[in-house]
Amino acid sequence: MFSVISSDLKQHEKGNYTLIGDVENNELGYFDKPLPCFGFGIGWFCLLFGFIFPLLWYYATILYFRNYYQKDPRERTGLAAGAIAALIFTIAVLIAVLVIFV
Repeated sequence: MFSVISSDLKQHEKGNYTLIGDVENNELGYFDKPLPCFGFGIGWFCLLFGFIFPLLWYYATILYFRNYYQKDPRERTGLAAGAIAALIFTIAVLIAVLVIFV
């Protein structure tokens, strides 16, 4: 019994993931791997670091409109938040430019 557990732990340490099978839902276990960018996902990473470098919001917007979230649906909310942040930032810059130059 303990040899089975220890061999599973050794394989897990190597980065091998065991796919949990289910007859009704074949995609169960498909999203067991953690998201990129420290587990946040690309969208939330772009949203957070967009306050330092706003072009990341536009990068998230491009990924959102090119359906990047089809690879992993967990990315959709972060990418949408980045797109909304880009929209708000663009409107704020346009208003600032109109106030300054008009």
